[in-house]
Amino acid sequence: VQLQASGGGLVQAGDSLRLSCVASGRTFSNYHMGWFRRAPGQEREIVAAIGWAGGSTYWPDSVKGRFSISRDNAKNTVYLQMNSLKPEDTAVYYCAAAKYGSRLSSINEYDYWGQGTLVTVSS
Repeated sequence: VQLQASGGGLVQAGDSLRLSCVASGRTFSNYHMGWFRRAPGQEREIVAAIGWAGGSTYWPDSVKGRFSISRDNAKNTVYLQMNSLKPEDTAVYYCAAAKYGSRLSSINEYDYWGQGTLVTVSS
């Protein structure tokens, strides 16, 4: 699976941003999809994940109520809607794909990764 993330940019605290990730190469609906981020000097962490059919989702407590994930299998695209952005959300955001049956929340089960898109939130 090839993944192409886009939509990052420079925003102010409190703003919203929507990231998109387009997949190609394999049957998109066979994969769970996740969004991850890596801030400078920190480990990569998951920010949202969605099951292959869109019926299951996962968010860590750090983004609950602010971030949401959705997918459109007809367009081979997964989205990350980020609201009420904070400076601590500044990071490179990556989309990733995990085979059907994997655990949504486990970074180790994601086999395919996009190139990342930078989100910078100014205070």
